Amino acid sequence: MNVSSRPEWPVARVGITGVGVSLPDRTLTTADLQDRVAAASDVVLPPGLFATMTGIGQRRVAAADEYASTFAVRAARRALDAAGRSCDDVDLLLFASASRDMVEPATAHIVQAELGGSAHAVDVSNACNSFINGIDLARSMIVAGRARRALVVTGETPTRVMRPRLDSMAQARSSFAGYTFGDGGAAVLVEPVRRGGIVDVDTETRSGHWSVGGIFGGGSRHPRGDEHTYFHGDGHALRSVFERIGTDILDRVRRRTGWDWVDYERVLVHQVSVPYLERFIEVTGVPKEKLEVTVDELGNLASATLGVQLARVDAGLRSGDRVLAIGLGGGVSVMTMVWEKP
Repeated sequence: MNVSSRPEWPVARVGITGVGVSLPDRTLTTADLQDRVAAASDVVLPPGLFATMTGIGQRRVAAADEYASTFAVRAARRALDAAGRSCDDVDLLLFASASRDMVEPATAHIVQAELGGSAHAVDVSNACNSFINGIDLARSMIVAGRARRALVVTGETPTRVMRPRLDSMAQARSSFAGYTFGDGGAAVLVEPVRRGGIVDVDTETRSGHWSVGGIFGGGSRHPRGDEHTYFHGDGHALRSVFERIGTDILDRVRRRTGWDWVDYERVLVHQVSVPYLERFIEVTGVPKEKLEVTVDELGNLASATLGVQLARVDAGLRSGDRVLAIGLGGGVSVMTMVWEKP
């Protein structure tokens, strides 16, 4: 990066200055989803099973000609508009998502080709924590002087890895978490700020649990269609791991910042299902009114979850208001980020 492109003041604070979201127009109810799966399956599913187990009423589903990059591009344009910037103002573009258009090249290049510009373009992938990882990486690059302004985008199409038919109840149990998914995208512009910004980040990773859940093949544009294309996982085991390590990281954030729930205007948390969210509230003690609940109407948006929630609460925040974001991702990892509105 040329010296002339560096910020005009020493970079001590980096924050989010623009947020954008994109959701598909098509809505699929959980009742219709179960009916579709049941009609193609060799097992009998109890009426209302999917809705009862997930608490999800509906989700948005991508059209056949919409890809992970589609939602990232739309959200990116809205984030740039919100910040009063253009693609030419960006010198780092991170596509941070669990979905991608294809194995190669990086989906970041597809996004940039649609947006224009010539920023350094890179993919970041870490399951449902991809987007928050991307924001942290952007912040680190700016503080290190390797970038001036970063656009972090995500586009998720996980409904394409829902198993379309079930051969047994055992297969249903291992695939059930996949029926929580919904599609969408989000984007943020990250750059130096004079006050507020991202004031604390923490991570906890337990990679020994990588096989608890995941999508072990395919891609959002050209799925292979074999056994490894569909989401497979043990939802109870995954929740158990999150509960064991999640409270530890929240205690660390509390000790380090001196802030408790009352000190945050809003708390954003990755949402897999309504029962997961209710258990999170029980285990952590976060006041429910601090949360932005999206899972009941949008499903599990994978890495786009926190971005969509941030966009929904951003307009109601005032300068100095603090937001705590909590990411939960397969692999497994837990991540926190404290952001203060500039």
